[in-house]
Amino acid sequence: MNTGLLSPHKDPMGAAIADYFTKGRAAKLRVFSSQFDEDEIPAEQLFRTFDEMPVLEQEALRRATGKILDCGAGSGCHALALQDMGKQVEAIDISPLSVETMQKRGVRQAYCVNLFDEHYLQKFDTILMLMNGSGIIGKLENMSAFFAKMKQLLNPGGCIYMDSSDLRYLFEDEDGSFLIDLAGGYYGEIDFRMQYKQVKGDTFDWLYIDFQTLSYYASENGFRAELVKEGEHYDYLACLRWDV
Repeated sequence: MNTGLLSPHKDPMGAAIADYFTKGRAAKLRVFSSQFDEDEIPAEQLFRTFDEMPVLEQEALRRATGKILDCGAGSGCHALALQDMGKQVEAIDISPLSVETMQKRGVRQAYCVNLFDEHYLQKFDTILMLMNGSGIIGKLENMSAFFAKMKQLLNPGGCIYMDSSDLRYLFEDEDGSFLIDLAGGYYGEIDFRMQYKQVKGDTFDWLYIDFQTLSYYASENGFRAELVKEGEHYDYLACLRWDV
């Protein structure tokens, strides 16, 4: 599991965020994967207001209480929405360019920190992992380490709000059945690489996890999983509560 930070010459998303903030526009943020065709992320999506957010994200922000941690905060759109609600939030990201942009946008507590850094040991009541937030776990083999870190960061009785997607729809046949190679590893483990202009990032692992599998790993590690809300296309919001 990666515990480092990004350098500017390896931070395409941060470069796109910084450009959009300073210039009001950005070039294509290109996304590559060995499993899919090339795609792109429109930079304006990373600056959405509360009213522009998907209902799953809105629900998570409404439910967040106490001292809140926003993981992988990007441009700070969730942190700013929480501040507007009068809530206490700390935003972290591994991108120095993103953190600098968050600070300029008015996020009061924004820090360049890797969630899995062994020296990061704050305490929170709610941890938010949004915009396919399960992704930063990387692979299923990292689930135990992930939940161990959550126990370090959460106050007793605290919870995680995480959204993700069940990618089984990519394997759906015309008759409604699913053609998944069970011998090929978990179908939600994806590799990605991004590029913005001439800035090329390294390949990284990203985990999309179905709710049943998430519930299993949560139970194995002392957490209770609740399906809060389902989206329109195999996406969902889960609450993972630490039962102590």
